[in-house]
Amino acid sequence: MLLPHGTVVAVVDGEKLELFRNTGNETAPELSAMDAPKLDGHNKDAGARHQSSSANPGHQLEEDGHAAGVAAWLNQQVTAHKIEHLVVIGAPRTLGELRRRYDKSLEAVLIGELNKELVGRSAAEILEALQPK
Repeated sequence: MLLPHGTVVAVVDGEKLELFRNTGNETAPELSAMDAPKLDGHNKDAGARHQSSSANPGHQLEEDGHAAGVAAWLNQQVTAHKIEHLVVIGAPRTLGELRRRYDKSLEAVLIGELNKELVGRSAAEILEALQPK
């Protein structure tokens, strides 16, 4: 996947958000870590479709709330023109929860997604995962 200069790569799971920016260019990308925002992980409408604890255990509601907070922050950053190109890498369930919450403006700048658990990995490992096999 080609990453234009300035592309933000969001790596997310049910608990953490890690952000990187491509400070290189499309042919020689270089990911630099960015500060992650403080998010409201207590989004009450996340997982609201299934309120029973057997259908949606407490930890899953917390993870869905985190994903909702990430999506809200990403949507806000795109709307404020702070993100022009975006790649989202997420654990399968988290990525599904994020997709439900993307604004049209975020969808317009989204250049790719990767359904993979990469939180805690190095920038080099993330770049490798984004390369075509």
